Amino acid sequence: FDSPLSCSIPKRAIEAGLVSVDLIQIRDFATDKHHKVDDSPYGGGPGMLMKAGPVVASIRAAREKQPDTHVVMLTPSGTRFSQAKALQFTEKKAGITLLCGRYEGFDERICDYVDEQISMGDYVLSGGEPAALSVLDAVIRLLPGVLGSPESAVLDSFTADGLLDWPHYTRPVEFEGKSVPAVLLSGNHAKIEDWRKQQAQQRSNKERG
Repeated sequence: FDSPLSCSIPKRAIEAGLVSVDLIQIRDFATDKHHKVDDSPYGGGPGMLMKAGPVVASIRAAREKQPDTHVVMLTPSGTRFSQAKALQFTEKKAGITLLCGRYEGFDERICDYVDEQISMGDYVLSGGEPAALSVLDAVIRLLPGVLGSPESAVLDSFTADGLLDWPHYTRPVEFEGKSVPAVLLSGNHAKIEDWRKQQAQQRSNKERG
């Protein structure tokens, strides 16, 4: 987690005291001498599962630090994460705890100790860490005071009306035979706004059906 949180927007937010990130190592709560947090599944099958004991103990440790924390299990079987969900997470005044799995997943009984299950999409990662970093980045940038321009978050894809963002262009006007659309150079803000709305709708229809 150190490298992604030590640059760009997350770094600035942490240094400004707008957010804090505490890491809890699940392995610290293992009870055997090898600090084992996984075991083979009952009924057979490939892979290993995260054991209930160490994981639940780590959840309880998080709740001891912050009793009202919202515990989120990151799992492919959870509800799809979205911009709307990221915005909801900014309203969790006691913060959120992101539970990262490994191997084949969690012992099913652990689900009874979390508040919510979130999926990043219909694919499988080696562990929950990349998913947690994605959630952190999406939420941190929505916190008041984090972005240089508050309007940036408001105009992001999916934020205002659920549409994808419109195409953006910057200098030069011409690049390898490709030109910036004339309407963006017109200075007519009403026409620019209409063009952006149309482009956002067209892109959303094309990419999301």
